[in-house]
Amino acid sequence: MKRRLLDNLRRVQDRIASAAQRSGRAPDQVTLVAVTKTVELDTIRQLLDLGVRDIGESRVQELAKRAGMIHEYLQRRVAWATQPPAERRRTGPQWHMVGHLQRNKVRAVLPWTDVIHSLDSLRLAETISAQAQKLDRSANVLMQINATGDKTQFGVAVGAATHLAEQIVTLPALKLLGLMVMAPLLEDPEKTRPVFQRTREVFEEMRGERIVGPDFAHLSMGMSNDYVIAIEEGATMVRIGTALFEGLPAQVSIQE
Repeated sequence: MKRRLLDNLRRVQDRIASAAQRSGRAPDQVTLVAVTKTVELDTIRQLLDLGVRDIGESRVQELAKRAGMIHEYLQRRVAWATQPPAERRRTGPQWHMVGHLQRNKVRAVLPWTDVIHSLDSLRLAETISAQAQKLDRSANVLMQINATGDKTQFGVAVGAATHLAEQIVTLPALKLLGLMVMAPLLEDPEKTRPVFQRTREVFEEMRGERIVGPDFAHLSMGMSNDYVIAIEEGATMVRIGTALFEGLPAQVSIQE
């Protein structure tokens, strides 16, 4: 199974590299976030052994449980546990909360999460800020915008995104790193391109108007069916699950 995972990983990395080069960037300017919600814990361990450090989960309960178990696993590895704390942070996993986040789940997820991709309201921002202050840390967030106009989707309306960003950047212990978007699942990935283009336009408008600071540098766009298009349109983070774990054992999802 590790061989299958390695083959899938190389295939995804090759496609990321090609798309990055077409957009005039180096491959290492695009971060692969492996969305592991459908796979066994052992697969995450194998990913770490293969050098993948950014792990994404869409459910709070699964993220907290898996992050805790992986931390215990790494603590048992002498080569990792004996490193200085700064080196452990550099070589250990970076956990990404990529699913919708409710305010009452912030307390449970924040201690484990390095980046929250789904900030979509001022009230949620205020809750994250308050909880981060209690933990004496800074919380990294991406604002999720709704660039499709589909009212059933989560995310801030494009027209309200700039105003919300102005409010977010005033909150303590909160670092706005960029924007996140989810394109519709379409048979022809090329048809998702306008969603990514519009998101990038909003991103550039915020930077051009100096609403945001220097940390605002990321676009989390693209999943297994459309990440190549997303990278061509400027994505710096892609959230990949199916393409990475094809043919590997799945786990039964933990219910919240």
